[in-house]
Amino acid sequence: MRALARKGKSAMVRLYRGYNRRRQRNAPPPSIHRIRILLLHANGMGGTIRTVFNLAGYLAEHHDVEIVSILREAEEPFFPIDPRVKFRYLDDRLRPSADPLRAVLSKRPSRLIPPEEAAYHRFNLWTDLKLARYLRSLDGGVLMGTRPGLNLAMAQLAQPGVITIGQEHVALRTQPEPVQELIKWRYRRLDALVTLTKADLRDYREALPKKPRRLARIPNAVPPMTGEVAKLDAKVAVAVGRMTRIKGFHRLITAWETVAAAHPDWKLRIFGDGPQADNLRQQVVDAGLEGKVELPGPTPDVGAELERSSIYVMSSRHEGFSMTILEAMAKGLAIVSFNSPHGPKELITDGFDGLLVKPRTNANLAEAIMRVISDEQLRHDLAAGAQDTAQTYDVAAVGEQWDALLEELLARRNGTWVKKPPAPAP
Repeated sequence: MRALARKGKSAMVRLYRGYNRRRQRNAPPPSIHRIRILLLHANGMGGTIRTVFNLAGYLAEHHDVEIVSILREAEEPFFPIDPRVKFRYLDDRLRPSADPLRAVLSKRPSRLIPPEEAAYHRFNLWTDLKLARYLRSLDGGVLMGTRPGLNLAMAQLAQPGVITIGQEHVALRTQPEPVQELIKWRYRRLDALVTLTKADLRDYREALPKKPRRLARIPNAVPPMTGEVAKLDAKVAVAVGRMTRIKGFHRLITAWETVAAAHPDWKLRIFGDGPQADNLRQQVVDAGLEGKVELPGPTPDVGAELERSSIYVMSSRHEGFSMTILEAMAKGLAIVSFNSPHGPKELITDGFDGLLVKPRTNANLAEAIMRVISDEQLRHDLAAGAQDTAQTYDVAAVGEQWDALLEELLARRNGTWVKKPPAPAP
Protein backbone atom coordinates (compact mmCIF):
# COMPACT_ATOMS: atom_id res chain seq x y z
CA MET A 1 0.00 0.00 0.00
CA ARG A 2 2.83 2.40 0.85
CA ALA A 3 4.50 1.73 -2.50
CA LEU A 4 1.20 2.36 -4.27
CA ALA A 5 0.72 5.60 -2.36
CA ARG A 6 4.25 6.73 -3.29
CA LYS A 7 3.58 5.99 -6.94
CA GLY A 8 0.32 7.91 -6.80
CA LYS A 9 2.02 10.88 -5.16
CA SER A 10 4.83 10.80 -7.73
CA ALA A 11 2.29 10.77 -10.56
CA MET A 12 0.49 13.77 -9.08
CA VAL A 13 3.78 15.67 -8.80
CA ARG A 14 4.58 14.93 -12.46
CA LEU A 15 1.14 16.11 -13.53
CA TYR A 16 1.50 19.28 -11.45
CA ARG A 17 4.91 20.06 -12.91
CA GLY A 18 3.68 19.37 -16.44
CA TYR A 19 0.74 21.72 -15.88
CA ASN A 20 3.15 24.40 -14.64
CA ARG A 21 5.33 24.01 -17.73
CA ARG A 22 2.31 24.47 -19.99
CA ARG A 23 1.26 27.56 -18.03
CA GLN A 24 4.79 28.95 -18.29
CA ARG A 25 4.78 28.61 -22.08
CA ASN A 26 1.59 30.68 -22.23
CA ALA A 27 2.57 33.18 -19.53
CA PRO A 28 3.16 36.85 -20.39
CA PRO A 29 6.75 38.14 -20.49
CA PRO A 30 8.39 38.65 -17.06
CA SER A 31 7.54 42.00 -15.54
CA ILE A 32 8.18 43.95 -12.35
CA HIS A 33 5.42 46.51 -12.94
CA ARG A 34 2.87 44.69 -10.77
CA ILE A 35 4.00 43.94 -7.22
CA ARG A 36 1.85 41.96 -4.77
CA ILE A 37 2.87 41.71 -1.09
CA LEU A 38 1.39 39.01 1.15
CA LEU A 39 0.66 39.91 4.78
CA LEU A 40 -1.10 37.93 7.48
CA HIS A 41 -3.21 40.84 8.76
CA ALA A 42 -2.63 44.18 7.05
CA ASN A 43 -4.97 46.02 9.42
CA GLY A 44 -3.06 44.92 12.51
CA MET A 45 -0.38 46.86 14.39
CA GLY A 46 2.81 44.79 14.25
CA GLY A 47 6.27 45.97 13.27
CA THR A 48 6.30 43.89 10.07
CA ILE A 49 3.12 45.63 8.92
CA ARG A 50 4.66 49.09 9.41
CA THR A 51 7.79 48.19 7.46
CA VAL A 52 5.78 46.62 4.64
CA PHE A 53 3.61 49.74 4.41
CA ASN A 54 6.77 51.84 4.25
CA LEU A 55 8.23 49.72 1.44
CA ALA A 56 4.91 49.59 -0.45
CA GLY A 57 4.67 53.37 -0.39
CA TYR A 58 8.15 53.70 -1.86
CA LEU A 59 7.53 51.11 -4.58
CA ALA A 60 4.16 52.69 -5.50
CA GLU A 61 6.08 55.61 -7.00
CA HIS A 62 6.93 53.51 -10.08
CA HIS A 63 4.98 50.25 -9.69
CA ASP A 64 1.41 49.00 -9.37
CA VAL A 65 1.45 47.82 -5.74
CA GLU A 66 -1.19 45.81 -3.90
CA ILE A 67 -1.04 44.46 -0.35
CA VAL A 68 -2.82 41.11 -0.11
CA SER A 69 -3.94 40.42 3.46
CA ILE A 70 -4.88 36.86 4.38
CA LEU A 71 -7.19 38.12 7.14
CA ARG A 72 -9.34 41.15 7.78
CA GLU A 73 -10.13 41.55 11.47
CA ALA A 74 -10.24 45.35 11.65
CA GLU A 75 -12.13 47.75 9.42
CA GLU A 76 -9.21 49.97 8.40
CA PRO A 77 -5.40 49.77 8.54
CA PHE A 78 -3.98 50.80 11.92
CA PHE A 79 -1.00 52.54 10.31
CA PRO A 80 -1.12 55.24 7.61
CA ILE A 81 -0.45 54.07 4.07
CA ASP A 82 0.26 55.72 0.74
CA PRO A 83 -3.10 56.14 -1.06
CA ARG A 84 -1.59 54.69 -4.26
CA VAL A 85 -1.26 51.27 -2.57
CA LYS A 86 -4.28 49.01 -3.11
CA PHE A 87 -5.60 46.40 -0.64
CA ARG A 88 -7.14 42.96 -1.04
CA TYR A 89 -8.47 40.72 1.76
CA LEU A 90 -8.76 36.96 1.24
CA ASP A 91 -10.72 36.10 4.41
CA ASP A 92 -12.87 39.01 5.62
CA ARG A 93 -13.76 37.93 9.16
CA LEU A 94 -15.71 41.12 9.83
CA ARG A 95 -18.43 40.05 7.40
CA PRO A 96 -19.58 36.48 8.06
CA SER A 97 -20.71 34.65 4.98
CA ALA A 98 -23.60 32.24 4.57
CA ASP A 99 -21.40 30.08 2.34
CA PRO A 100 -21.74 26.54 3.79
CA LEU A 101 -18.30 25.60 2.46
CA ARG A 102 -16.71 28.46 4.40
CA ALA A 103 -18.56 27.43 7.55
CA VAL A 104 -17.20 23.89 7.31
CA LEU A 105 -13.63 24.67 6.24
CA SER A 106 -13.18 27.48 8.76
CA LYS A 107 -13.50 24.94 11.58
CA ARG A 108 -10.75 22.69 10.27
CA PRO A 109 -7.01 23.29 10.80
CA SER A 110 -4.76 24.46 8.00
CA ARG A 111 -2.92 21.91 5.88
CA LEU A 112 -0.97 24.48 3.88
CA ILE A 113 0.82 26.20 6.77
CA PRO A 114 3.18 24.11 8.95
CA PRO A 115 1.75 23.59 12.47
CA GLU A 116 4.96 24.90 14.03
CA GLU A 117 4.65 28.29 12.31
CA ALA A 118 4.03 31.01 14.89
CA ALA A 119 0.78 32.15 13.24
CA TYR A 120 -0.54 28.66 12.45
CA HIS A 121 -3.58 29.16 14.71
CA ARG A 122 -4.71 32.09 12.53
CA PHE A 123 -5.05 29.85 9.45
CA ASN A 124 -7.61 27.16 8.60
CA LEU A 125 -8.73 25.18 5.56
CA TRP A 126 -10.76 28.14 4.32
CA THR A 127 -7.74 30.46 4.34
CA ASP A 128 -5.79 27.63 2.66
CA LEU A 129 -8.33 27.51 -0.14
CA LYS A 130 -8.45 31.30 -0.58
CA LEU A 131 -4.65 31.62 -0.52
CA ALA A 132 -4.08 28.72 -2.91
CA ARG A 133 -6.67 30.08 -5.37
CA TYR A 134 -5.06 33.50 -5.24
CA LEU A 135 -1.52 32.19 -5.74
CA ARG A 136 -2.58 30.04 -8.70
CA SER A 137 -4.50 32.95 -10.25
CA LEU A 138 -1.36 35.02 -10.81
CA ASP A 139 0.46 34.51 -14.08
CA GLY A 140 3.10 37.25 -13.89
CA GLY A 141 4.47 40.20 -11.98
CA VAL A 142 6.22 40.08 -8.60
CA LEU A 143 4.92 38.30 -5.51
CA MET A 144 6.51 38.94 -2.12
CA GLY A 145 5.97 36.95 1.10
CA THR A 146 6.67 38.37 4.56
CA ARG A 147 6.71 35.37 6.93
CA PRO A 148 7.81 31.70 6.68
CA GLY A 149 4.32 30.22 6.25
CA LEU A 150 3.50 32.56 3.37
CA ASN A 151 6.93 32.16 1.79
CA LEU A 152 6.61 28.36 1.91
CA ALA A 153 3.13 28.44 0.34
CA MET A 154 4.33 30.86 -2.31
CA ALA A 155 7.34 28.67 -3.18
CA GLN A 156 5.06 25.67 -3.49
CA LEU A 157 2.13 27.15 -5.43
CA ALA A 158 3.16 30.27 -7.36
CA GLN A 159 3.04 29.98 -11.14
CA PRO A 160 6.42 29.76 -12.94
CA GLY A 161 5.83 33.14 -14.61
CA VAL A 162 5.70 34.95 -11.28
CA ILE A 163 8.89 36.46 -9.82
CA THR A 164 8.85 35.36 -6.18
CA ILE A 165 10.64 37.11 -3.29
CA GLY A 166 10.66 35.77 0.24
CA GLN A 167 11.27 38.40 2.90
CA GLU A 168 12.27 37.25 6.39
CA HIS A 169 11.62 39.44 9.43
CA VAL A 170 12.61 36.81 12.02
CA ALA A 171 16.02 35.13 12.37
CA LEU A 172 16.35 31.63 10.93
CA ARG A 173 17.78 30.25 14.19
CA THR A 174 14.65 31.23 16.12
CA GLN A 175 12.39 29.19 13.81
CA PRO A 176 11.22 25.74 15.02
CA GLU A 177 13.19 22.82 13.58
CA PRO A 178 10.34 21.51 11.34
CA VAL A 179 9.95 24.98 9.80
CA GLN A 180 13.70 25.21 9.24
CA GLU A 181 13.63 21.86 7.41
CA LEU A 182 10.86 23.04 5.08
CA ILE A 183 12.77 26.28 4.48
CA LYS A 184 15.89 24.34 3.49
CA TRP A 185 14.10 22.47 0.71
CA ARG A 186 11.43 24.88 -0.52
CA TYR A 187 13.15 28.26 -0.50
CA ARG A 188 15.37 27.18 -3.40
CA ARG A 189 12.32 27.67 -5.65
CA LEU A 190 12.18 31.39 -4.87
CA ASP A 191 13.73 33.95 -7.17
CA ALA A 192 15.14 35.79 -4.16
CA LEU A 193 15.32 35.62 -0.40
CA VAL A 194 15.83 38.91 1.44
CA THR A 195 16.98 39.09 5.06
CA LEU A 196 17.15 42.16 7.27
CA THR A 197 20.51 41.47 8.90
CA LYS A 198 23.95 40.32 7.78
CA ALA A 199 24.00 37.69 10.52
CA ASP A 200 20.78 36.12 9.23
CA LEU A 201 22.07 36.24 5.66
CA ARG A 202 25.12 34.25 6.75
CA ASP A 203 22.87 31.71 8.50
CA TYR A 204 20.80 31.16 5.35
CA ARG A 205 23.89 30.80 3.17
CA GLU A 206 25.19 28.11 5.48
CA ALA A 207 21.87 26.34 6.04
CA LEU A 208 20.34 26.11 2.54
CA PRO A 209 21.64 23.10 0.54
CA LYS A 210 20.28 24.69 -2.64
CA LYS A 211 19.73 28.42 -2.70
CA PRO A 212 17.30 30.79 -4.44
CA ARG A 213 18.61 32.60 -7.50
CA ARG A 214 19.50 35.53 -5.27
CA LEU A 215 20.24 35.87 -1.57
CA ALA A 216 20.36 39.47 -0.36
CA ARG A 217 20.33 41.56 2.78
CA ILE A 218 18.21 44.71 2.57
CA PRO A 219 17.43 46.42 5.89
CA ASN A 220 14.21 48.19 6.70
CA ALA A 221 14.06 51.93 6.16
CA VAL A 222 13.11 54.55 8.73
CA PRO A 223 9.43 55.34 8.15
CA PRO A 224 8.19 58.92 8.10
CA MET A 225 7.23 60.19 11.55
CA THR A 226 5.41 63.21 12.89
CA GLY A 227 6.94 65.91 15.04
CA GLU A 228 10.51 66.97 15.75
CA VAL A 229 13.65 65.50 17.24
CA ALA A 230 13.45 64.82 20.99
CA LYS A 231 14.80 67.60 23.22
CA LEU A 232 16.07 65.06 25.80
CA ASP A 233 14.65 67.12 28.66
CA ALA A 234 11.84 64.69 29.51
CA LYS A 235 12.57 62.31 32.38
CA VAL A 236 11.00 59.46 30.46
CA ALA A 237 12.31 56.16 29.11
CA VAL A 238 10.18 54.38 26.54
CA ALA A 239 9.81 50.90 25.05
CA VAL A 240 7.53 49.79 22.22
CA GLY A 241 6.48 46.35 21.06
CA ARG A 242 4.00 43.49 21.18
CA MET A 243 3.62 42.25 24.74
CA THR A 244 4.95 38.72 24.44
CA ARG A 245 7.57 36.90 26.52
CA ILE A 246 10.18 37.22 23.78
CA LYS A 247 10.08 41.03 24.08
CA GLY A 248 11.36 40.77 27.65
CA PHE A 249 9.23 43.55 29.13
CA HIS A 250 9.03 41.57 32.38
CA ARG A 251 12.81 41.91 32.63
CA LEU A 252 12.60 45.62 31.90
CA ILE A 253 10.03 46.15 34.67
CA THR A 254 12.22 44.20 37.08
CA ALA A 255 15.22 46.34 36.09
CA TRP A 256 13.15 49.48 36.58
CA GLU A 257 12.68 48.64 40.27
CA THR A 258 16.39 49.43 40.68
CA VAL A 259 16.17 52.51 38.43
CA ALA A 260 13.13 53.89 40.26
CA ALA A 261 14.84 53.51 43.63
CA ALA A 262 17.82 55.59 42.44
CA HIS A 263 15.89 58.01 40.20
CA PRO A 264 12.30 58.30 41.46
CA ASP A 265 11.65 61.32 39.23
CA TRP A 266 12.06 59.22 36.05
CA LYS A 267 9.21 57.27 34.44
CA LEU A 268 9.05 54.23 32.13
CA ARG A 269 6.35 53.95 29.46
CA ILE A 270 5.83 50.67 27.56
CA PHE A 271 3.57 50.99 24.50
CA GLY A 272 1.91 47.94 22.97
CA ASP A 273 -0.54 45.15 23.56
CA GLY A 274 -0.52 41.38 23.51
CA PRO A 275 -1.03 38.19 25.51
CA GLN A 276 1.30 39.30 28.32
CA ALA A 277 -0.36 42.69 28.90
CA ASP A 278 -2.37 41.65 31.98
CA ASN A 279 0.61 39.86 33.52
CA LEU A 280 2.79 42.93 33.04
CA ARG A 281 0.19 45.22 34.62
CA GLN A 282 0.02 42.90 37.61
CA GLN A 283 3.82 42.84 37.81
CA VAL A 284 3.83 46.66 38.00
CA VAL A 285 1.33 46.55 40.88
CA ASP A 286 3.19 43.79 42.73
CA ALA A 287 6.47 45.71 42.42
CA GLY A 288 4.89 48.90 43.75
CA LEU A 289 5.73 50.77 40.55
CA GLU A 290 2.35 52.43 39.93
CA GLY A 291 3.00 55.93 38.63
CA LYS A 292 6.59 55.01 37.77
CA VAL A 293 5.83 52.43 35.06
CA GLU A 294 2.95 53.06 32.65
CA LEU A 295 1.43 50.69 30.09
CA PRO A 296 -0.80 52.98 27.97
CA GLY A 297 -1.50 50.34 25.32
CA PRO A 298 -0.76 50.65 21.59
CA THR A 299 -0.20 54.02 19.94
CA PRO A 300 -0.78 54.93 16.28
CA ASP A 301 1.75 57.78 16.57
CA VAL A 302 5.03 56.28 17.74
CA GLY A 303 6.92 59.40 16.62
CA ALA A 304 5.03 61.64 19.02
CA GLU A 305 5.70 59.36 21.98
CA LEU A 306 9.39 59.10 21.13
CA GLU A 307 9.63 62.88 20.85
CA ARG A 308 8.35 63.15 24.43
CA SER A 309 11.05 60.78 25.72
CA SER A 310 14.82 60.78 26.28
CA ILE A 311 15.83 57.09 26.43
CA TYR A 312 14.70 54.11 24.38
CA VAL A 313 15.11 50.65 25.93
CA MET A 314 15.14 47.33 24.03
CA SER A 315 14.75 44.28 26.29
CA SER A 316 14.00 41.52 23.75
CA ARG A 317 15.44 38.02 24.09
CA HIS A 318 15.67 37.82 20.29
CA GLU A 319 15.18 40.59 17.76
CA GLY A 320 15.32 40.46 13.98
CA PHE A 321 15.64 44.02 12.79
CA SER A 322 14.10 46.43 15.25
CA MET A 323 12.20 49.24 13.56
CA THR A 324 11.58 50.89 16.92
CA ILE A 325 15.33 51.19 17.51
CA LEU A 326 15.69 52.88 14.12
CA GLU A 327 12.78 55.20 14.85
CA ALA A 328 14.19 56.07 18.26
CA MET A 329 17.55 56.81 16.60
CA ALA A 330 15.88 59.05 14.03
CA LYS A 331 14.15 60.92 16.87
CA GLY A 332 17.50 61.46 18.60
CA LEU A 333 17.00 59.28 21.69
CA ALA A 334 19.76 57.57 23.66
CA ILE A 335 19.44 53.80 23.14
CA VAL A 336 19.99 51.06 25.72
CA SER A 337 19.55 47.52 24.40
CA PHE A 338 20.29 43.91 25.15
CA ASN A 339 23.02 42.73 22.77
CA SER A 340 20.93 40.51 20.49
CA PRO A 341 23.17 39.37 17.58
CA HIS A 342 20.59 39.51 14.77
CA GLY A 343 19.43 43.09 15.17
CA PRO A 344 20.64 45.44 17.88
CA LYS A 345 24.24 44.28 17.48
CA GLU A 346 24.19 45.33 13.82
CA LEU A 347 22.27 48.54 14.37
CA ILE A 348 24.10 49.83 17.45
CA THR A 349 27.78 50.68 17.83
CA ASP A 350 28.32 50.42 21.57
CA GLY A 351 29.27 53.76 23.07
CA PHE A 352 28.63 55.72 19.86
CA ASP A 353 24.89 55.57 19.19
CA GLY A 354 23.73 53.40 22.09
CA LEU A 355 24.75 51.08 24.90
CA LEU A 356 24.72 47.30 24.43
CA VAL A 357 24.07 45.12 27.47
CA LYS A 358 24.69 41.41 28.04
CA PRO A 359 21.37 39.65 27.18
CA ARG A 360 18.94 38.65 29.94
CA THR A 361 20.84 40.42 32.71
CA ASN A 362 18.35 42.61 34.55
CA ALA A 363 20.98 44.19 36.79
CA ASN A 364 23.18 45.15 33.83
CA LEU A 365 20.18 46.62 32.02
CA ALA A 366 19.31 48.72 35.07
CA GLU A 367 22.93 49.85 35.42
CA ALA A 368 23.12 50.97 31.78
CA ILE A 369 19.84 52.90 32.05
CA MET A 370 21.02 54.64 35.21
CA ARG A 371 24.32 55.49 33.55
CA VAL A 372 22.48 57.31 30.76
CA ILE A 373 20.18 59.03 33.26
CA SER A 374 23.07 60.24 35.43
CA ASP A 375 25.40 61.36 32.64
CA GLU A 376 23.67 64.09 30.65
CA GLN A 377 26.64 64.53 28.30
CA LEU A 378 26.64 60.81 27.49
CA ARG A 379 22.91 60.98 26.82
CA HIS A 380 23.36 63.80 24.30
CA ASP A 381 26.39 62.15 22.67
CA LEU A 382 24.55 58.85 22.18
CA ALA A 383 21.54 60.71 20.78
CA ALA A 384 23.70 62.59 18.26
CA GLY A 385 25.38 59.36 17.14
CA ALA A 386 21.98 57.72 16.82
CA GLN A 387 20.79 60.42 14.43
CA ASP A 388 23.88 59.93 12.29
CA THR A 389 23.22 56.19 12.13
CA ALA A 390 19.54 56.66 11.25
CA GLN A 391 20.45 58.70 8.18
CA THR A 392 22.07 55.62 6.60
CA TYR A 393 18.65 53.91 6.71
CA ASP A 394 16.82 56.66 4.85
CA VAL A 395 13.92 55.36 2.74
CA ALA A 396 15.53 56.57 -0.50
CA ALA A 397 18.81 54.76 0.23
CA VAL A 398 17.08 51.51 1.17
CA GLY A 399 14.59 51.88 -1.69
CA GLU A 400 17.44 52.02 -4.21
CA GLN A 401 18.54 48.58 -3.02
CA TRP A 402 15.05 47.22 -3.73
CA ASP A 403 15.05 48.87 -7.15
CA ALA A 404 18.37 47.22 -7.97
CA LEU A 405 17.15 43.80 -6.78
CA LEU A 406 13.96 43.98 -8.86
CA GLU A 407 15.89 44.99 -11.97
CA GLU A 408 18.35 42.15 -11.42
CA LEU A 409 15.60 39.55 -10.99
CA LEU A 410 13.90 40.77 -14.16
CA ALA A 411 17.20 40.58 -16.08
CA ARG A 412 17.78 37.05 -14.77
CA ARG A 413 14.34 36.01 -16.04
CA ASN A 414 14.96 37.68 -19.40
CA GLY A 415 18.39 36.12 -19.75
CA THR A 416 20.09 39.52 -19.97
CA TRP A 417 21.71 39.56 -16.54
CA VAL A 418 25.48 39.76 -16.46
CA LYS A 419 27.25 39.14 -13.19
CA LYS A 420 29.32 42.12 -12.16
CA PRO A 421 32.96 41.44 -11.28
CA PRO A 422 33.75 41.74 -7.56
CA ALA A 423 35.00 45.10 -6.39
CA PRO A 424 38.80 45.26 -5.98
CA ALA A 425 40.05 44.86 -2.44
CA PRO A 426 41.04 48.14 -0.79
